[in-house]
Amino acid sequence: MEVILLERIAKLGQMGETVKVRDGFARNYLLPLGKALRANAANKARFEAERATLEARNLERKSEAQKVAETLGGKSFVIVRSAGETGQLYGSVAARDIIEALAAEGFSINRNQVNLNQPIKAIGVHKVTLHLHGEVDAVIEINVARSAEEAERQAKGESLTSAEAIYGVDEDALKPEDFFNPEAEFEGEEE
Repeated sequence: MEVILLERIAKLGQMGETVKVRDGFARNYLLPLGKALRANAANKARFEAERATLEARNLERKSEAQKVAETLGGKSFVIVRSAGETGQLYGSVAARDIIEALAAEGFSINRNQVNLNQPIKAIGVHKVTLHLHGEVDAVIEINVARSAEEAERQAKGESLTSAEAIYGVDEDALKPEDFFNPEAEFEGEEE
């Protein structure tokens, strides 16, 4: 199906372009959300008549998105989750969790604006891209840690995936004598 784009859509085209897309994509996404019109003579004339208003509305949305991107860009958000000693989470951090962390700070972002190809499954500092507008992106840091104290340590650049970092003990430096005393007498049954 051929459609006329009413706004810039990533990997598809700019506003005003006539592009060929799959029927389901047009019927289920582009047309219901008002991002495109069917490409016919009447709609082409309608688009040309409304072009100035559509461009003005697009510029307004873009400037709003840029303001949000300036305040969000480079910020770090902490998400506390339980994890094993190796740093593997007992679950994951998905787009929904990122939206909740942003909402707690007063930002209203939709789930489809979070570019997270796979859920985060390990502690650490992860960069996440937010698509605020077709032409505006913001990159934020998600600091996933076991506690607020660990989040502060991770923010300073410390890695918390080894036993030394977690418990303050270097596992490689331990010897069997550290666990038991070979000279100790057995305190069991007497013969």
